[in-house]
Amino acid sequence: MKILLTHSPEARALYYGDRALAALRKVGQVKLHEGPAPLEGEALISAAQGCDLIVSYRQSPGPAAVFARLPKLIAFLRCAIDIRNVDVPAASKAGVLVTQASAGFVTSVAEQVFGFLIDLSRGITRSTIEYREGRVPNAQMGRELKGSTLGVIGYGAIGKEVVRIGKAFGMKVLINDPYKKVKQVSLDKLLAQSDYVVPLAVATTETENLMDAKAFAKMKRGAYLINVSRGNLVDEEALEQALDSGHLAGCAMDVGRAPDQMPTPRLAARSDVIATPHTAGLTVPAIEHQSMETVAQARAIAKGRAAKGAVNAKHWTRKALLK
Repeated sequence: MKILLTHSPEARALYYGDRALAALRKVGQVKLHEGPAPLEGEALISAAQGCDLIVSYRQSPGPAAVFARLPKLIAFLRCAIDIRNVDVPAASKAGVLVTQASAGFVTSVAEQVFGFLIDLSRGITRSTIEYREGRVPNAQMGRELKGSTLGVIGYGAIGKEVVRIGKAFGMKVLINDPYKKVKQVSLDKLLAQSDYVVPLAVATTETENLMDAKAFAKMKRGAYLINVSRGNLVDEEALEQALDSGHLAGCAMDVGRAPDQMPTPRLAARSDVIATPHTAGLTVPAIEHQSMETVAQARAIAKGRAAKGAVNAKHWTRKALLK
């Protein structure tokens, strides 16, 4: 079995790792992408010629052409949960199996949420920058998490962990998720009462710009927004206006609308914003969870089984190529 790993050398070191690569090599012959740019489009199709499997980094889309022009391709494995840039209907039409990884970054992302909360509340980054630039920062009153109100929008795996940790800090926690059976409040009430709002909803057409000008206007004056989910959830122009007006005290973001879901540099450079480059889920346990899952999927596929994480197993007709 021949396997293309689309990660660039830099991405491979951070997002796949030596242990997973060694394990993948026991499944089949692994072809590595050695270029610095993301492998996509014609470059991806060319690199994948003759390959049975593609193990895809998040910056390597799976458009219809990949499945139509690679007749030997059996499966497209995404080393991430997000498969929005994979044309699953086209893969199904071609008989190619598509898989996604499960969430291995719940702890990592939830912990970063509270790193953001503490930083926003105590001015840690602000003071550090002042000292590094040779100035003594002005002392400012901080805010304790204990007794503050945390609003969590979306009660999935990360949302549940954020709620658990928030309660451990002694915070009052409000939840809104119309698709979950959990004690919750309306979105309007959550926005109005929360000192910190953390949108963790899944990025869909329904949640596009969930946090827009109307939502920011409903938030408590002096509240903070923390986004570690997807940039699609936030109307960035409205966010900027809410910060400019002083209605929001600040924002923390690990994601945004720049390429690869990175924070938008203009927003990230603001003094009332703290930002990280889409790394909330970048810890060894989190990355190994997903990369080793693709290894397990490749093993199952090699044996002719629809792997755990398959999203179109009933359309997988190219498994006949394994015989």
